[in-house]
Amino acid sequence: MDKLKNDRKYYFFALKIAGDFGVSIAAPVVIFVLIGQYFDNKYNLTPYLTILAFVIAALISGKIIHQKAKKYGEEYQKLR
Repeated sequence: MDKLKNDRKYYFFALKIAGDFGVSIAAPVVIFVLIGQYFDNKYNLTPYLTILAFVIAALISGKIIHQKAKKYGEEYQKLR
């Protein structure tokens, strides 16, 4: 019974990480690409600003994921 409770703790921790990483990747990309498309259409520069916005969003997402990975690594060590 104790093993099941311990396993459940790890499963919920894994789901928390997966959800958090998914949002951390998707949100900046969607927001920045929509902004890039808006300005592309406004200034007739298609697709340059959309591509630039995507690259910026990817860099931001990478930084966010790196920070969260360090935080979750510390949390994982405390779970053990």
